[in-house]
This record gives sequence, structure tokens and C-alpha cells, in this order.
Amino acid sequence: MRWTPGGTSPDIEDRRSQGGGGPGGGGFGLGGALLGAAVFRRFGIVGLLVLFAVSFLFRHFFESAPATPSQYASPYGTANRETGNGGAAPGNKEVQFVSFVLDDVQNTWERVLPQTGVPYRRAKLVLFRDYTTSGCGAARAATGPFYCPADEKVYVDLGFFDELANRMGAPGEFGQAYVIAHELGHHVQKILGIESKVQSLREANPSQSNPLSVRLELQADCLAGIWGHSTEQRKLIDQSDIDAGLAAVAAVGDDRIQKMARGYVSPESFTHGTSAQRAAWFRRGFDSGDLASCNTFAAAK
Repeated sequence: MRWTPGGTSPDIEDRRSQGGGGPGGGGFGLGGALLGAAVFRRFGIVGLLVLFAVSFLFRHFFESAPATPSQYASPYGTANRETGNGGAAPGNKEVQFVSFVLDDVQNTWERVLPQTGVPYRRAKLVLFRDYTTSGCGAARAATGPFYCPADEKVYVDLGFFDELANRMGAPGEFGQAYVIAHELGHHVQKILGIESKVQSLREANPSQSNPLSVRLELQADCLAGIWGHSTEQRKLIDQSDIDAGLAAVAAVGDDRIQKMARGYVSPESFTHGTSAQRAAWFRRGFDSGDLASCNTFAAAK
């Protein structure tokens, strides 16, 4: 992927110097991304104390628990994630790359979204190490990158990109860029009112919570593809980058992550879609560059 280092984006909020366990030196890492508030309601304070006291049980919980529906669900946390790039601070080049992608994606939406009659407002991206807080609750590296609609911020522990390459088998800068573009796709959904409508539908009909979540996530993949289309038009990527991006999309399919984490697949618990579905919707946005092509709610998945 061709990109130009240019310092740190003004939309980056760097909290990495605040890294560490969280409140009281421990932290629970619930409520933010993978399982969110639904886990707290299900397991209560006893479950939290167990997770706090025994860290290896905490990791096992995320590896083995079903994909509980959450408004803020992240697709990444069940892949036996280890935190923080081994405790080492990611290099400045990595921060500059994230800054370039963040600015480029948002600049793209500043051009595209007004064509619908809705202006784009820029999101912030929070860099953290191990643990931080968000408007949606606690954020922990083990849950992977996620977008919080309450504060309109994307949360990323840069160590996740090592995980994406080494454990999930999706190396390459364009694959990393896809992750950021996907999370900003959720921001576009928030601006367009899609996210709030889906949340209302989920609350009104809990039995449809997972299928609605899948359609929301597949649409975010398609929106990431629209940004990918713009990078191809500007000759920032070549076929090897496209292949890397599709590999990253496939790496975070529910079926693949569940198979890695638990050894079996539970389709009824899917919240993001299969690898094939996610790649297909990313490709649809990538090939068309058209927002109208991303209506996952009116199409067969």
C-alpha cells in the first residue's frame, strides 16, 4: 500500500502512556466490545470478581463463551488475543500509518456522504495499551478494535495488528487499513441513523438481535470497501494489497473465529457474518464505490 508518512493525525487521541490493568490496577475489560453490557447482566458481580482474580480464566472465558449480542460487539476478541505487542511500544511509523489511514478514510467520507444530503463529522481514534475507558464501558486489548457510538470514537490497541498477521494469518498494511475503515463504517452508520434504528429493532425483537447485528456488520464491511474503491482509483493499492485486504476480512468471520477459539461453529450465535459473507460484502463496496450497493438490510446475506 502506498502511503505518505505525515505525523500524527489531529483526530488521534493517544492514551498509550496510560496503559495498564485499569481501575485499581486490575480492570475487567467488560462492557466495551466483545460481550458488552449483556455479559454483566448475565454473570453479575461474581463473574467479574472471578475474572479479575484469575487472569487465565478471564482469557479462557473470552475463548469459550458464545458470541453474546452487544451493540458494541467486536469480531476480534475470541481469537485467543494476547495484549500489547508483548508490552513493547509500537514504533512511530505504525502510528503514522494509522494516522494516514484514519485521515484518508475520513477525507473520503467527507466527499462521499454529502452526496446523500448528510454532512460527515469526523470521529476520533483512541490508541491505548491493554486497558482504557470509553463511552460504552471498559475497553481491553483482548476484545480487539471497536467503535463506540456513544462517544463516536474508534478504540485500537496497536498490538492487535501483530495478532492479525501472526495468529489470524492476515499480514499486510491494507488488511490493517481495512480494520480501521470497518470501524469508521460504523461511524457512518451512526451519522446516517442506521445504528440507532437497528438498536431499536433489536430491543423490540430480541430474537432478531443476532441477525440484525450480522447485517449491520456486513454493511460496515461494504462501507470499508467503498473507501477501498477510492484507494484503487487513486492507485494507492495493487492486487497484492487487495488480496491482503480480503484475507483480513475473511480472518474475522464468525465461523473462522469460533473454530479457532472453540474448535466448533455455532451459526445461531453469529453476530458479524461468515468469512465468505464478509468478503463478499467488502468486495461489493470495493467494486462499486457506491453507497446504494451496501443495503444489507434489503438483500440476502
